[in-house]
Amino acid sequence: MIAADEVNGKILYQDTDHMFIWLGADPESASGVVQTNQYLIIDKGRGVLLDPGGIHLFARVVAVASRYIALDKIDAIFFSHQDPNVSSGIALWLGVTSAKIYVSSLWLRFLPHFGIVDQSRMVGIEEFGNTFKFGSGALLRFLPAHFLHSTGNYSAFDERSGILFSGDIGAAVFPAGKEQLFIDDFTAALPFIEPFHKRYMASNKVTSLWVRQVRELKPRLIAAQHGGVYRGDAVSAFLDWLGKLTCGIDTIESIYK
Repeated sequence: MIAADEVNGKILYQDTDHMFIWLGADPESASGVVQTNQYLIIDKGRGVLLDPGGIHLFARVVAVASRYIALDKIDAIFFSHQDPNVSSGIALWLGVTSAKIYVSSLWLRFLPHFGIVDQSRMVGIEEFGNTFKFGSGALLRFLPAHFLHSTGNYSAFDERSGILFSGDIGAAVFPAGKEQLFIDDFTAALPFIEPFHKRYMASNKVTSLWVRQVRELKPRLIAAQHGGVYRGDAVSAFLDWLGKLTCGIDTIESIYK
């Protein structure tokens, strides 16, 4: 259960120049709307938003983010992929910030369908990913996560905090009343994690490749777009499980009977 003092956000990492913040819980998530998490990184007083969400979340995310930073100090917005629960608020965000949008180059031609005509502020991330450099010199590294579940998909690793924003990878669909910010016991949370991954992740070949690159980074936390934030032993337990998961086209015969 999300604690009352966590509804309006929680700092997951902080030092003298750098913060990584979870931007609170969506009160509408229990009414049939897909639950999503939004995150904000602040470095040297400048901000980067991670998957700020759809149109219906815009006002809430603006209100919470503004507790930590002025909107005109947000320099970049990262979209892990093209889904509306990730990016349908893009026109609104471009209207209240001067931020550049970082998204897979595969989806640049689709953004106009969310009301974007001027693409001068769009930055396409190429196949193998690239990096965003903060004012402190710290790097936000965009990691390929293609076909997990989107064909053009990225995770983002904040090297300074050691936090991996994994997007839909690691998503948990908790029942109403059982939402939790942190996932500490992976086995207990697995029933809320496994069904989504078995259907939405493309295949074990892809999950194992993603896990291999993530292990090299040794993330301290894995922050997913849906569900909770993996910490402690749950980080390695999740990676162990995902690297061996049979999913997607591995089980296609069960769908095409």
